[in-house]
Amino acid sequence: MLENKYDDDVFFEKYGEMSRSRLGLAGAGEWPTLQPMLPPFEGKRVLDLGCGYGWHCLWAAQHGAARVVGLDLSEKMLEVARQKNTFEQIEYRRCAMEQAEFEPGSFDVVLSSLALHYIADYAALVRRVHGWLAPGGRFIFTAEHPVFTAEGSQDWYRGEDGGILHFPVDRYFYEGARQATFLGEQVTKYHRTLTTALRTLLQNGFTICDVAEPQPPAEMMGEPGMADEMRRPMMLIVAAQKL
Repeated sequence: MLENKYDDDVFFEKYGEMSRSRLGLAGAGEWPTLQPMLPPFEGKRVLDLGCGYGWHCLWAAQHGAARVVGLDLSEKMLEVARQKNTFEQIEYRRCAMEQAEFEPGSFDVVLSSLALHYIADYAALVRRVHGWLAPGGRFIFTAEHPVFTAEGSQDWYRGEDGGILHFPVDRYFYEGARQATFLGEQVTKYHRTLTTALRTLLQNGFTICDVAEPQPPAEMMGEPGMADEMRRPMMLIVAAQKL
Protein backbone atom coordinates (compact mmCIF):
# COMPACT_ATOMS: atom_id res chain seq x y z
CA MET A 1 0.00 0.00 0.00
CA LEU A 2 1.30 3.47 -0.84
CA GLU A 3 2.31 5.49 2.19
CA ASN A 4 0.15 8.54 2.87
CA LYS A 5 1.70 10.22 5.89
CA TYR A 6 0.13 13.57 5.05
CA ASP A 7 -3.34 12.38 6.04
CA ASP A 8 -2.11 11.54 9.53
CA ASP A 9 -3.63 14.19 11.82
CA VAL A 10 -0.49 14.83 13.87
CA PHE A 11 1.83 14.94 10.87
CA PHE A 12 -0.51 17.17 8.88
CA GLU A 13 -0.81 19.62 11.76
CA LYS A 14 2.98 19.85 12.02
CA TYR A 15 3.29 20.32 8.27
CA GLY A 16 0.80 23.17 8.41
CA GLU A 17 3.09 25.06 10.79
CA MET A 18 5.99 25.15 8.33
CA SER A 19 6.89 28.46 6.69
CA ARG A 20 6.22 27.10 3.19
CA SER A 21 2.77 25.96 4.33
CA ARG A 22 1.82 29.28 5.89
CA LEU A 23 3.41 31.63 3.33
CA GLY A 24 3.28 29.59 0.14
CA LEU A 25 5.97 30.20 -2.47
CA ALA A 26 7.24 33.22 -0.52
CA GLY A 27 8.11 30.85 2.34
CA ALA A 28 9.91 28.31 0.14
CA GLY A 29 13.65 28.89 0.20
CA GLU A 30 14.13 27.32 -3.23
CA TRP A 31 11.58 29.54 -4.99
CA PRO A 32 14.00 32.30 -6.09
CA THR A 33 16.06 29.60 -7.83
CA LEU A 34 13.13 27.61 -9.20
CA GLN A 35 11.07 30.45 -10.63
CA PRO A 36 13.55 31.47 -13.38
CA MET A 37 13.78 27.81 -14.43
CA LEU A 38 10.04 27.58 -15.16
CA PRO A 39 8.80 27.97 -18.75
CA PRO A 40 6.11 30.47 -19.77
CA PHE A 41 2.68 29.15 -18.76
CA GLU A 42 0.52 31.21 -21.13
CA GLY A 43 -1.94 28.85 -22.84
CA LYS A 44 -0.17 25.75 -21.50
CA ARG A 45 -1.64 22.52 -20.11
CA VAL A 46 0.04 21.86 -16.75
CA LEU A 47 0.24 18.83 -14.47
CA ASP A 48 1.48 19.12 -10.88
CA LEU A 49 2.53 15.79 -9.34
CA GLY A 50 2.23 15.80 -5.55
CA CYS A 51 0.63 19.24 -5.62
CA GLY A 52 0.09 19.54 -1.86
CA TYR A 53 -1.55 22.86 -1.01
CA GLY A 54 -1.61 23.76 -4.70
CA TRP A 55 0.78 26.71 -4.62
CA HIS A 56 2.38 25.84 -7.97
CA CYS A 57 -1.03 25.16 -9.53
CA LEU A 58 -2.12 28.65 -8.53
CA TRP A 59 1.09 30.17 -9.92
CA ALA A 60 0.53 28.44 -13.26
CA ALA A 61 -3.09 29.61 -13.45
CA GLN A 62 -2.15 33.16 -12.44
CA HIS A 63 0.34 33.20 -15.31
CA GLY A 64 -2.06 32.15 -18.02
CA ALA A 65 -2.17 28.35 -18.01
CA ALA A 66 -5.15 27.05 -19.98
CA ARG A 67 -5.57 23.91 -17.87
CA VAL A 68 -3.98 22.83 -14.59
CA VAL A 69 -4.34 19.41 -12.98
CA GLY A 70 -3.02 18.91 -9.45
CA LEU A 71 -2.55 15.36 -8.19
CA ASP A 72 -1.99 14.36 -4.59
CA LEU A 73 -2.58 11.22 -2.53
CA SER A 74 -3.52 13.23 0.57
CA GLU A 75 -7.13 14.29 0.88
CA LYS A 76 -6.18 16.71 3.66
CA MET A 77 -3.71 18.46 1.36
CA LEU A 78 -6.28 18.64 -1.41
CA GLU A 79 -8.89 20.11 0.93
CA VAL A 80 -6.56 23.04 1.57
CA ALA A 81 -5.74 23.34 -2.14
CA ARG A 82 -9.41 23.50 -3.08
CA GLN A 83 -10.03 26.21 -0.51
CA LYS A 84 -7.28 28.32 -2.10
CA ASN A 85 -8.43 27.67 -5.65
CA THR A 86 -9.99 30.71 -7.34
CA PHE A 87 -9.39 29.59 -10.93
CA GLU A 88 -11.85 27.51 -12.89
CA GLN A 89 -9.08 25.99 -15.03
CA ILE A 90 -7.57 24.21 -11.97
CA GLU A 91 -8.71 20.67 -11.24
CA TYR A 92 -7.53 18.75 -8.18
CA ARG A 93 -7.58 14.95 -8.12
CA ARG A 94 -6.81 12.50 -5.34
CA CYS A 95 -4.46 10.01 -6.94
CA ALA A 96 -0.96 8.62 -6.50
CA MET A 97 1.30 9.80 -9.28
CA GLU A 98 2.42 6.18 -9.83
CA GLN A 99 -1.19 5.22 -10.62
CA ALA A 100 -2.28 8.23 -12.67
CA GLU A 101 -3.55 7.69 -16.20
CA PHE A 102 -3.53 10.34 -18.92
CA GLU A 103 -3.67 10.23 -22.70
CA PRO A 104 -0.34 10.62 -24.51
CA GLY A 105 0.58 14.25 -25.10
CA SER A 106 -1.96 15.59 -22.59
CA PHE A 107 0.34 18.23 -21.06
CA ASP A 108 2.88 20.85 -22.06
CA VAL A 109 4.44 21.18 -18.59
CA VAL A 110 4.76 18.67 -15.75
CA LEU A 111 5.84 20.00 -12.36
CA SER A 112 6.68 18.24 -9.12
CA SER A 113 7.76 19.85 -5.87
CA LEU A 114 9.52 17.78 -3.18
CA ALA A 115 7.60 14.61 -4.00
CA LEU A 116 9.83 12.36 -6.12
CA HIS A 117 11.87 11.17 -3.14
CA TYR A 118 8.69 9.36 -2.01
CA ILE A 119 8.64 7.35 -5.26
CA ALA A 120 10.16 3.86 -5.24
CA ASP A 121 10.36 3.41 -9.04
CA TYR A 122 11.71 6.68 -10.39
CA ALA A 123 12.48 5.32 -13.87
CA ALA A 124 8.90 4.12 -14.34
CA LEU A 125 7.56 7.55 -13.40
CA VAL A 126 9.96 9.31 -15.78
CA ARG A 127 8.70 7.10 -18.61
CA ARG A 128 5.09 7.93 -17.72
CA VAL A 129 5.81 11.66 -17.60
CA HIS A 130 7.49 11.43 -20.99
CA GLY A 131 4.35 9.86 -22.41
CA TRP A 132 2.04 12.47 -20.88
CA LEU A 133 4.03 15.36 -22.33
CA ALA A 134 3.57 16.79 -25.80
CA PRO A 135 6.71 16.98 -27.97
CA GLY A 136 8.95 19.72 -26.60
CA GLY A 137 7.12 19.63 -23.25
CA ARG A 138 8.96 20.50 -20.04
CA PHE A 139 9.43 18.43 -16.87
CA ILE A 140 10.63 20.51 -13.92
CA PHE A 141 11.00 19.03 -10.46
CA THR A 142 12.52 19.63 -7.07
CA ALA A 143 13.55 16.70 -4.90
CA GLU A 144 15.72 16.11 -1.89
CA HIS A 145 19.39 16.11 -2.84
CA PRO A 146 21.25 12.76 -2.92
CA VAL A 147 23.68 14.10 -0.31
CA PHE A 148 20.70 14.75 1.95
CA THR A 149 19.04 11.36 1.43
CA ALA A 150 22.10 9.06 1.37
CA GLU A 151 22.66 8.18 5.03
CA GLY A 152 18.97 8.18 5.79
CA SER A 153 18.45 9.86 9.16
CA GLN A 154 18.57 13.36 7.60
CA ASP A 155 19.81 14.89 10.83
CA TRP A 156 23.02 16.60 11.85
CA TYR A 157 25.69 14.95 13.96
CA ARG A 158 25.91 17.01 17.12
CA GLY A 159 28.45 17.40 19.89
CA GLU A 160 27.88 16.94 23.60
CA ASP A 161 26.74 20.54 23.86
CA GLY A 162 24.13 19.99 21.13
CA GLY A 163 25.99 22.08 18.56
CA ILE A 164 26.24 20.90 14.97
CA LEU A 165 29.42 19.04 14.06
CA HIS A 166 28.66 17.88 10.52
CA PHE A 167 26.07 16.22 8.29
CA PRO A 168 26.41 12.45 7.68
CA VAL A 169 26.82 11.12 4.14
CA ASP A 170 27.00 7.33 3.97
CA ARG A 171 25.80 4.43 1.79
CA TYR A 172 25.68 6.83 -1.14
CA PHE A 173 25.83 4.20 -3.89
CA TYR A 174 23.34 1.89 -2.16
CA GLU A 175 20.08 3.17 -3.56
CA GLY A 176 16.69 2.39 -2.06
CA ALA A 177 14.40 3.03 0.87
CA ARG A 178 15.47 5.06 3.87
CA GLN A 179 13.65 5.58 7.15
CA ALA A 180 13.89 9.30 7.77
CA THR A 181 12.61 11.52 10.56
CA PHE A 182 10.62 14.44 9.20
CA LEU A 183 8.71 16.78 11.52
CA GLY A 184 9.41 14.33 14.33
CA GLU A 185 7.67 11.48 12.51
CA GLN A 186 9.05 8.41 10.74
CA VAL A 187 8.67 8.61 6.96
CA THR A 188 9.89 6.31 4.18
CA LYS A 189 11.88 8.08 1.48
CA TYR A 190 13.95 6.75 -1.42
CA HIS A 191 17.59 7.57 -2.06
CA ARG A 192 19.07 7.60 -5.54
CA THR A 193 22.36 8.97 -6.75
CA LEU A 194 22.79 12.15 -8.76
CA THR A 195 23.77 9.96 -11.72
CA THR A 196 20.48 8.08 -11.50
CA ALA A 197 18.45 11.28 -11.13
CA LEU A 198 19.93 12.77 -14.31
CA ARG A 199 20.85 9.80 -16.48
CA THR A 200 17.38 8.28 -16.14
CA LEU A 201 15.99 11.37 -17.84
CA LEU A 202 18.56 11.15 -20.65
CA GLN A 203 17.83 7.45 -21.16
CA ASN A 204 14.09 8.04 -21.45
CA GLY A 205 13.75 10.69 -24.10
CA PHE A 206 14.61 13.91 -22.26
CA THR A 207 17.33 16.47 -22.65
CA ILE A 208 18.43 18.33 -19.51
CA CYS A 209 17.93 22.08 -19.78
CA ASP A 210 19.10 23.19 -16.36
CA VAL A 211 20.18 21.91 -12.94
CA ALA A 212 20.45 23.78 -9.65
CA GLU A 213 21.26 23.17 -5.99
CA PRO A 214 19.35 26.07 -4.39
CA GLN A 215 20.83 28.02 -1.52
CA PRO A 216 18.77 29.90 1.06
CA PRO A 217 18.03 33.45 -0.11
CA ALA A 218 19.68 36.27 1.79
CA GLU A 219 16.40 37.48 3.25
CA MET A 220 15.86 34.10 4.96
CA MET A 221 19.32 33.77 6.51
CA GLY A 222 18.10 35.18 9.82
CA GLU A 223 15.47 32.48 10.27
CA PRO A 224 16.27 29.66 12.75
CA GLY A 225 18.54 27.03 11.22
CA MET A 226 18.61 28.63 7.78
CA ALA A 227 22.29 29.64 7.85
CA ASP A 228 23.18 25.99 8.53
CA GLU A 229 21.57 25.07 5.19
CA MET A 230 24.74 26.44 3.56
CA ARG A 231 26.71 23.53 5.03
CA ARG A 232 25.24 20.87 2.75
CA PRO A 233 22.79 20.74 -0.17
CA MET A 234 19.25 19.79 0.81
CA MET A 235 17.55 20.08 -2.54
CA LEU A 236 18.05 19.42 -6.24
CA ILE A 237 16.15 21.18 -9.04
CA VAL A 238 16.10 19.74 -12.56
CA ALA A 239 14.51 21.14 -15.70
CA ALA A 240 14.22 18.74 -18.65
CA GLN A 241 12.57 18.82 -22.06
CA LYS A 242 10.97 16.01 -24.05
CA LEU A 243 12.85 15.42 -27.28
